[in-house]
Amino acid sequence: MSRSRADRQADAPRRVAEPPAVPPSLPPSATHAGVAWCGTLSMLAACGAINFWWPFDDIAYLALIVMACAALGIFVPDLLWQKVHRRTLGDAVNAPDPLRVATKYIGVIASVACIALIYWLLPEYYRGDGFYGHYYTAMRVLLAPWAVVAPFYIWWVDRRLPAPRDSLWQVGRLVLGRWGGLDARVIWQHLLGWLVKGFFLPLMFAYFCENLNTLLHYDLKKLTTASGFYEWAYFFMYFIDVSMVSMTYLMSLKATDTQIRSTEPTGAGWLAALVCYQPFWSLINKQYIDYDSGVGWAATLGNVQIFGIPWLRDLWGVMILLLVAIYVWGTIAFGARFSNLTHRGIITNGPYRFTKHPAYLSKNLSWWLVSMPFVVNGSIGETVRRCVLLASLNLIYYLRAKTEERHLSLDPVYVRYADWIDAHGALRAFDRIPVIGALARWRPTFRTYTTPVPGQAP
Repeated sequence: MSRSRADRQADAPRRVAEPPAVPPSLPPSATHAGVAWCGTLSMLAACGAINFWWPFDDIAYLALIVMACAALGIFVPDLLWQKVHRRTLGDAVNAPDPLRVATKYIGVIASVACIALIYWLLPEYYRGDGFYGHYYTAMRVLLAPWAVVAPFYIWWVDRRLPAPRDSLWQVGRLVLGRWGGLDARVIWQHLLGWLVKGFFLPLMFAYFCENLNTLLHYDLKKLTTASGFYEWAYFFMYFIDVSMVSMTYLMSLKATDTQIRSTEPTGAGWLAALVCYQPFWSLINKQYIDYDSGVGWAATLGNVQIFGIPWLRDLWGVMILLLVAIYVWGTIAFGARFSNLTHRGIITNGPYRFTKHPAYLSKNLSWWLVSMPFVVNGSIGETVRRCVLLASLNLIYYLRAKTEERHLSLDPVYVRYADWIDAHGALRAFDRIPVIGALARWRPTFRTYTTPVPGQAP
C-alpha cells in the first residue's frame, strides 16, 4: 500500500532553523578613557609645578614625585568612580590567616631578592653610578617604606581575595621547602612577571630621569621657529610616553586591578620584544639594521619650496608629529596597565577602538617618514638596501604584534575584541589587498587552549 506524499513529508526529519549569528560586540575597556587622561594631566601638572619650585636637587626624587602624581591621577578616579577593585577583590572577607600572610610576605621578599641578585650578578646592572644610577637612588628611597607597608597591604588584600592562595603564597611555600600542592606553571608565570618588572622598570625610569632633566632645562626660545617647535613637540610627546610607562611598571597592584594577569610564555615573544630595547638594541641596530643615511628629512625637503615657503618640509613634519601623537595616545589609553610582555587588562578604547596595534603601526610609519631622505640621496642600490633594512625592523614589530595577539587570545575578552575589530576596524579595507590582508588577518593561536594563569603577584 503506497503512502501519501503528506505522510512521507510528516515522517521526514525536520530541519531546525539555526539561530542567527550574533554580531560581535566591543567589550568594555579595562581602563576608562577619562581615567587615563586624568593621570596624564596630573603628571603634566606635576612637571609644571616642579619647573617653578624644585624641592630636591636629585632628578630621581623629582621623577618619583611626578610618578606619584600620575598614579594618584589614575587611581583616585579608578577606585572612587570606576571602583575597579571590585573586579579583583570580593565582597566577602576571609578569616584572618597570619600564617598565609607571612608566607606571602616571604614570597614577595624572595621575588625582590631574586631581581636584586640578577642586578648584582650582571655587569649591565651592578655599576650603580652608571646609566641606572638614578634608578638605584629611587630604590633606596622606596624599598625601606615598602618593606614596612607590604605586610599590611598583603594582609588587607588577602582577606578580600576570592582565591587567597595565589602565586605569592606558592612562591613563599617554595622558599620554605613546603612543596606539597604547588603548581609549577603558576610559579613560573610569577617569576616571568617579575623578570618583566626587573628588566623594564630600571630602563624606563632611567630614560624618564634623562627626559625630565631635559624638559626642566629646555630652552623655550627654540619654539619661535618651525624646526624648533617640531623638535620640542617630538621630544615632549615621547616624554609623556616614557613618564607614564615608568609609573605603570612600578604600580602593579591587585588592590587597583592593575596586577599582571599572565606573562608571555614563549621564547619567540620575549625575543621579539627584547631586541627592541637596550642593551640588545645597540647590537642589533648597529650591526644588522642600521638603515639611517645620516641625512635629515628637514634639510632635504627644505630645498623644495613653493612661493618661497618650504611647504613640503612643514607638511612632512606635521605628518610625523601626528603619527607620534597616535603612538603616545596608545600609551595613554592604558592608564596604569601598560607593560610589555604581560596581560594586565584588555584596552578597547582610544586608538584601540580602530585597530589592534595603533602604537606599533603609527611608530613604524613615522620611522619611514623620518628616514625617507635616503630615497632621494644616494644610488638606487643603496636606497633598496636601506629600505630592506627598515622593512626588517618593521618585521620585528609585526612579530611582536602577532606574539602579543597569541598571548592575549588566551583571554576570551581579547578574542571578542579581535572579532569586533575584524568586523568594524578602520583598517579592514586592507583585508582585500593580497599578502597584506592575509598578514593582517592572521591570528596565531597556541596548540592547546589554556586559561590565563591566576594569582599574579601584587
